[in-house]
Amino acid sequence: MMSAVISILTGIMLIIGAIFAAGAALGINRLPDVYTRMHAASKAGTLGSGLMVLALGLYSQQWDDFMRAVATVCFFLLTAPVSAHLIARAAYVVGYKPYKETTIDELSVTKKTAEPDAPQ
Repeated sequence: MMSAVISILTGIMLIIGAIFAAGAALGINRLPDVYTRMHAASKAGTLGSGLMVLALGLYSQQWDDFMRAVATVCFFLLTAPVSAHLIARAAYVVGYKPYKETTIDELSVTKKTAEPDAPQ
């Protein structure tokens, strides 16, 4: 009985994780600029891969494997947003322009203050 419940939960988590991962892949291919593509990859990709890793940990039915899966998800949640932010900032600094319909450009103020003064 318990094995069937775990199998059903694992299947549901894998399907939901796969849907999020497919959404991330679709976003990477369809969104207009590097910033929105990175948003899709970091948010939906992290959630999709996290759900699939947790499903594998649950399916193993061993405590140590499940804790490794939880640690992996924690690692995803801690590193993916930070790395996406740093890559987006680096892309902005080297000159990748946001999509033309982007209305808010909060980094423009930061970039102007970070540029060195004109030579004297």
